[in-house]
Amino acid sequence: MKTSNQGAMGRVRFSDLARRLAVWSGTPLAFMFASGAVVLWALSGPLFGFSDTWQLVINTSTTIITFLMVFLIQNTQNRDTEAMQIKLDELIRATQGAHNALLDLEEIDDEQFERYWRSYKKLAAAAREKLEKGELDTDSPEIKDLGR
Repeated sequence: MKTSNQGAMGRVRFSDLARRLAVWSGTPLAFMFASGAVVLWALSGPLFGFSDTWQLVINTSTTIITFLMVFLIQNTQNRDTEAMQIKLDELIRATQGAHNALLDLEEIDDEQFERYWRSYKKLAAAAREKLEKGELDTDSPEIKDLGR
């Protein structure tokens, strides 16, 4: 029977494996390995009479590898995105005057997101107006109705 601790270990192991495979698959060695496999396949054509089976081998192999790589790369991308989000959240949290309500912005509904976006668009427009007048745009205006 698998305990929740073992489940967590399985996720950690998969995450580690996915990250390592994604990194390795982007190396010149991996490219050379894949290119070599294609060259060997092409050179074996005359040996197999360029048969349908010979063609099926490369088609099936590349389809399976591509299918699996999509999941590995997506796992790595999700983890990288989450790590970046945590770093940005920490910058918001640690910056005096920043709005902590923005910490989980990716989790809010579309309507509330749109309200935040409009508020910040207004801030950007006001800052550009200040710059055009030769004023500084580096203040931290309070947004009392942010998200409302």
